[in-house]
Amino acid sequence: MAHSGRRILISAIAALFAIPVSAAEIQHRTVYRVTLAGLPIARAAFLTQIEDDHSYKIAGDIKSAGLADLVKTISATTSVTGVVRNDRLQALKYSLYYKSGKKARVYEVNYRNGDIISATTTPPPKRPKNWIDVTPRDMRSVLDPISGLVFTGDTKICSQTLPIFDGETRMDLVLSPKGDEDFSTDGFKGKAVVCGVRFVPRSGYKKGRKDIDYLSKSDRMEIWFAKSDAANVYAPVYVRIPTEYGMVTITAVKYGSVS
Repeated sequence: MAHSGRRILISAIAALFAIPVSAAEIQHRTVYRVTLAGLPIARAAFLTQIEDDHSYKIAGDIKSAGLADLVKTISATTSVTGVVRNDRLQALKYSLYYKSGKKARVYEVNYRNGDIISATTTPPPKRPKNWIDVTPRDMRSVLDPISGLVFTGDTKICSQTLPIFDGETRMDLVLSPKGDEDFSTDGFKGKAVVCGVRFVPRSGYKKGRKDIDYLSKSDRMEIWFAKSDAANVYAPVYVRIPTEYGMVTITAVKYGSVS
């Protein structure tokens, strides 16, 4: 899987764990597994904290496991800080430290009122001639890839388009309703809302990339959202991402708050 595709996958994995809690100073831990064609490829642990001043922080560690380590070790640490405003999590700063083999890169994005005011990549990457630059227009009204997938309990989740920027690539996730499914894990048992997802790359990628073209043409991507009654929010518990190498699935194996 190419570097861009692995990084986008890491962003999707990170989004799975952005589950807030409602009471002050309560922590929420989430554990998950990631598989490729049914075989384990990654594991992660995330911690969400929301303080009584309505600020929040989500931090996590992601590491390749199983078959992925036979090819190249992949690891990432990611975090997002922000405020809960108008029943939405609004990011102030997002960061991703991503390491693939011996190569490492840091992405940092700063927000103000939903708009991106700065985005840096260290070390600066060399862009090919057919690179599609992110425009100032792409920087307005943008969500981070972690808390951008958390919705209040009365939101019509599967009837909207999510403008996501992961530090390099600006993409739209176009959601559509596909009914509901039973879902059970540690801390949750009930119905999950199923959204079909259409991946639309906007900018910040190499034109003609096979992995991005493949995903953008697929109609098999899904995200399942489960409701946390304590927090009155919906957050992802299952993600299905088609790739040229097989179906990647991301499944929450723990969904619950701890004080």
